[in-house]
Amino acid sequence: MKNKRQAVVIFSGGQDSTTCLFWARKQYEEVIAISFDYGQRHRKELECAAALAEEYGVEHHILDLHLLNELAPNSLTRSEITVDPDAPETGTPNSFVDGRNMVFLTYAAIFAKQRGITDLITGVSQSDFSGYPDCRDVFIKSLNTTLNLAMDYEFDIRTPLMWIDKEATWAMADDLGILDVIYRKTLTCYNGIIGQGCGNCPACKLRQKGYDRYMQQKKK
Repeated sequence: MKNKRQAVVIFSGGQDSTTCLFWARKQYEEVIAISFDYGQRHRKELECAAALAEEYGVEHHILDLHLLNELAPNSLTRSEITVDPDAPETGTPNSFVDGRNMVFLTYAAIFAKQRGITDLITGVSQSDFSGYPDCRDVFIKSLNTTLNLAMDYEFDIRTPLMWIDKEATWAMADDLGILDVIYRKTLTCYNGIIGQGCGNCPACKLRQKGYDRYMQQKKK
């Protein structure tokens, strides 16, 4: 039975998913967070996710997906591969993990259905998608249809950040009263450094650029 009082959040412990987690807490009576251990080099994000979930009383599960690491080697799962500093002009960056969001959402959907939950929340964004095709709206809508057909169940994949950039994501965090939480306690850095991160990887650059723009706008 459809239950709008509950939602499952794909939760990495990074800026976007943590913002979505707190957004969901405003929308639903109960929120369950799911993280995935796929051998990521920035696996400290899982520690951030667990710590945040515990601090704010959110039920949290970490699922083992190391097979994804073996099937799709890339710079996020192989320390010997240097992360592309910028998205290439054509093709996907070497930090793209083939099938990651599809697999994450599929497992989250299976988990949710067993509990009678229909709503899945993910922090993907087409505005700041870094060249990752599985962050696009057309993919999410397509997968939503596929999951519904595959399980004969009415899932609703919600994407609060789909049409906003990092500046607006910081603004959302501020509106939710968690600007400092996102700034200090989340891990977005591909090199596994909490908070402001290494400052050099693409994820850090995108995050900091959005923060600077938001703070400048806030001062006006």
